[in-house]
Amino acid sequence: MTDKAMMRVLAGERVDPPPVWIMRQAGRYLPEYWDLRGRAKDFLDFCYTPDLAFEAVMQPLRRFDLDAAILFSDIVPIADALGRKVWFEPGEGPRLEPLLDEAAWTLDDPEKVTEFLAPVYETVARLHATLPRATTLIGFAGGPWTVATYMIQGRGGDKDRCRLAAYERPADVDGLLEVVAEATARHLAAQVAAGADCVQIFESWSESIPEPLFERVILKPTQAVMARLRAMGVTAPVIGFPRGAGALLGRYARETGVTALGVDIQTPAAFARREAPAGMALQGNLDPQLLVAGGEALETGARQVLAAFADGPHIFNLGHGITPQTPPENVVKLLEIIRRAD
Repeated sequence: MTDKAMMRVLAGERVDPPPVWIMRQAGRYLPEYWDLRGRAKDFLDFCYTPDLAFEAVMQPLRRFDLDAAILFSDIVPIADALGRKVWFEPGEGPRLEPLLDEAAWTLDDPEKVTEFLAPVYETVARLHATLPRATTLIGFAGGPWTVATYMIQGRGGDKDRCRLAAYERPADVDGLLEVVAEATARHLAAQVAAGADCVQIFESWSESIPEPLFERVILKPTQAVMARLRAMGVTAPVIGFPRGAGALLGRYARETGVTALGVDIQTPAAFARREAPAGMALQGNLDPQLLVAGGEALETGARQVLAAFADGPHIFNLGHGITPQTPPENVVKLLEIIRRAD
């Protein structure tokens, strides 16, 4: 028996009230975050500087009664570690030199990813040594397809060019996904070795993919990540979050080997529970805009989520990341609603 409520849920136990953490809980909605962010020369430097990344993780824990801490980083350091040029445009997110502009796609050896990303694991180790015993430490990585889309087209946004590439350059895309999956598995394993209790795979761009392509670019690479993790002896729980998977959510839950399933805002809890394997923990799925709205709307929405997921193991979270416009006092209110629901 562990005193970490979230780990008990990941093991299949129903805990009331449910443990709670918030995707992007360390970040732009906190005034103190911006003071910290100003100490780094750019966002990658922020992620790669353990003193700063550690402090970013701790900031929301000092304010809020959360059950988990999540590593402060991003999904694109994998691309950086594979030799692709990465930078961040203020207010717009990551930019990369697009593979689509190149006739031959060349990447660095995925076996060297963990050496390149050693500062990230130092941050994890510091957190592991510092956090209270009851606080779960979450590591993470982007899903292979999501990371690959940034590498293929050089930025986020519409994915039509990436889907087209998957059809027109299948060998290149499949080869890229194999390399990214291997790098991702090594990255997650290193986080667990440094002290992460569990990890999450953010497959943020799972939407608008026809089933045959979903099998190729979502299911197969995630299966590869999970197989490599287990082959490397990693037994830590893995939360898979295929945002936008829709009707294919069940295939993801049943076929990839993940331990638990993140549920996005558009997916009914009953559908997710029905489609997932019996007893699988579900995580989600409050609309982040309710945290912006606050008041009665937040109270009603939070109670609806609690009721919808009450029939099985549940980790309370948002169905997408918290937005910069969120008043921190609304996070306090949300936690009060969840804690008094017992």
